[in-house]
Amino acid sequence: MGNLKLYPKKLEGEVKIPPSKSMAHRAVICAALGNGISKIENIDYSDDIIATIDAMSSLGAKITKKEDYLEVCGVKWNPSNNDECSKLHLKSNSERIIDCNESGSTLRFLVPIAALFDGVNRFVGRGNLGKRPLDTYYNIFDKQGIKYSYKDGILDLKTEGRLKSGEFKVKGNISSQFITGLLFTLPLLDEDSKIIITTEMESKGYIDLTLSAIKDFGVDIINNNYEEFIIKGNQSYKSRDYRVEGDYSQAAFFLSADAISNDVIVNDLKLDSLQGDKEVLDILERMGLSLRYKNSGLIGKVEGNLRATVIDGSQCPDIIPVISLVAALSEGTTEIINAGRLRIKECDRLSAVTCELNKLGTKISEKEDGLIIKGVKELKGGVEVWSHKDHRIAMTLAIASTVCDLPIILKDYECVSKSYPEFWEDFKAIGGVFNEWNVGE
Repeated sequence: MGNLKLYPKKLEGEVKIPPSKSMAHRAVICAALGNGISKIENIDYSDDIIATIDAMSSLGAKITKKEDYLEVCGVKWNPSNNDECSKLHLKSNSERIIDCNESGSTLRFLVPIAALFDGVNRFVGRGNLGKRPLDTYYNIFDKQGIKYSYKDGILDLKTEGRLKSGEFKVKGNISSQFITGLLFTLPLLDEDSKIIITTEMESKGYIDLTLSAIKDFGVDIINNNYEEFIIKGNQSYKSRDYRVEGDYSQAAFFLSADAISNDVIVNDLKLDSLQGDKEVLDILERMGLSLRYKNSGLIGKVEGNLRATVIDGSQCPDIIPVISLVAALSEGTTEIINAGRLRIKECDRLSAVTCELNKLGTKISEKEDGLIIKGVKELKGGVEVWSHKDHRIAMTLAIASTVCDLPIILKDYECVSKSYPEFWEDFKAIGGVFNEWNVGE
């Protein structure tokens, strides 16, 4: 990977936020499990979304990239006419390779979905994906007699056997991705099922997104206050046209840029969105950012000084890196709590944020499940920082560079392709200044 030299330069202009990666994953999966042909508009082909497209294709869906939309021919499509979709067949006679790349969502969503089909499923991937725990599924497999094997430290998981309906007890304080995977899968089984949540539910926003997408594609699930989910069996996903909404987790970078003296108008956000990362609006307002609408987009302005607050990371972990940057430039001491899951993302994000932002003069210290951030008045530059090959760390450091006193060198900047392939183009279009840099120059 390469390096960029980023110069201190105020950002000013408008950005069309890319489509929600969370909703795109869900739309592709629902459409691919469907009974016809769906059209998905406003989709960004990030590495993670490509992983989900390829994974669902490996299960038999026919997915085609058109000029400005994605056409998805579902695995349940069995028309009488002899068009392309009628030629689909499930690949059940040999080992399927399901390549999740570095996408935790793809992996955890697809493990139970793949258990709808006969044959051996082999999940592979890269980076830290093999370190993400899957014990929730292993416990279910043990109870149901589904065969599985895996290797420690890398993703190489094999499963064989079909999932059966029933009662599933799942902890709520683990990744919501496990619950989402089951919510996708259980309606397609012949009998009714129930998911019982045995602890307080974290990341409710992500469950809301899943239930919303599932409902949009014609499947009904009863949510009893996030304590249990009642799922009728023998349902089917219905094909439809679907537009993916803008992504609040990506908007967080530019709204945070506004909080530290940039002037960016953020477009294409759904105001009544169920995305958990919409919490960024409330957090930034508590810290002193006044939000208003301009040219049909959202822009923030700070009157006076930013102020410290307490931030609960349990419902919105993906925005914590860039919010930490804002907190570092706020008066007082900010505490980030309930964010332990950030340690098993693409990198240990709590450690990475602490290490890299402290190089710029911040005063951040780690706790086991959070951060203590003492505000400083300014950031220094003239140093080399590293993305840790994590897209959210790279974008956080890009926003930080706009208010440093000297340029910074960012190592491994291309990792933004995981979620936001056009980030550097958008950053440049609103005034960001950078160039390729060879370390040692």
